[in-house]
Amino acid sequence: MSIFIENPNLPIDKVKTVILDYRVDGEILSKLLYMDIDIIKTERCNELYEAINGHPDILIHHIGGNSLVIAPNIYDKVAGRFFKKGFALTKGATWLQRNYPENIAYNVLRMGKFAFHNTKYTDPEIIKLYEKYEVELIHVNQGYTKCSVCIVDEHSVITHDIGVARVLEKYGIEVLIIEPGDIDIVGLDYGFIGGSSGLISRNVIAFTGSMKEMKSYNKIVEYIALKGIDIKILSNKKIMDIGSIMPISY
Repeated sequence: MSIFIENPNLPIDKVKTVILDYRVDGEILSKLLYMDIDIIKTERCNELYEAINGHPDILIHHIGGNSLVIAPNIYDKVAGRFFKKGFALTKGATWLQRNYPENIAYNVLRMGKFAFHNTKYTDPEIIKLYEKYEVELIHVNQGYTKCSVCIVDEHSVITHDIGVARVLEKYGIEVLIIEPGDIDIVGLDYGFIGGSSGLISRNVIAFTGSMKEMKSYNKIVEYIALKGIDIKILSNKKIMDIGSIMPISY
């Protein structure tokens, strides 16, 4: 039986299971499997445009522990995969649609007892569960909140979004602000660093590919090292936004 990650995005031990886009690159898949990490893949969400139609952080929100909220668009296709692992699932109330802001309901950034999102569009089922577990939901203007923020530890993040950064700082979270761009994503100009990363243990953060072309490469590497975190690069290709490497169990 799985041991569930109580504090979403912030594992305290070596991760055993992650959620990834159904299109995940074979090299990324192989490296994670070599590290004895199981992968649960999403399914294609036909209502969304290609760049994000399988992104975990668009389709699924980890409330904490064994509780997941899944967009109704793909719920029936993926529910069995999570039930087998012992997860308790909630079907989201918001049917995702193609364009912003109708595609952001589940893209909530959870940091300990705080969660950050454009609260005009947060899925009602997530709001109910946050109230139950006394998680404070805080408004930011950026609706793609989770994918725009790379979580380094419980008090530190990296983002290019200055608006999000200013709100996070008010709640005691340290932010490294980087230049936007230099991250691949299918069909769009550039992706986000949060969607290209995820912690796979307390002191190891995985990135989908090489960051050397990023303007802020040196800043990122130095910042993460200062936090005592090691970097694991999962592919020789350029870093790519795949909708997060989402850790859910040990």
